[in-house]
Amino acid sequence: MSGCKHVATVRSVEPRTLGCEECLEDGEEWVHLRLCRECGHVGCCDQSIGKHATAHFHATGHPIIEGYDPPEGWGWCYLDEIMVELPDQTPQRGPIPRYY
Repeated sequence: MSGCKHVATVRSVEPRTLGCEECLEDGEEWVHLRLCRECGHVGCCDQSIGKHATAHFHATGHPIIEGYDPPEGWGWCYLDEIMVELPDQTPQRGPIPRYY
């Protein structure tokens, strides 16, 4: 789990919502959640219809996400396409709705 040059962008963040931001706005369902470790955006995984976590990466360039539903502790770099070690695990800030 080494070789990622982008781990320097990882921050301790506060999740902005209790589920996928865009799915909550649109009344959509998700499968799993991903947390942007640069800004705290919560988006749905690529198995979900919206693929909002990946869309957030393409819109912002924020490369590192954390598995988040409940917090899983693993990280992924979109740019290097590899798992990354995170310096900490983001605590869940409230009950996350289940949609699958």
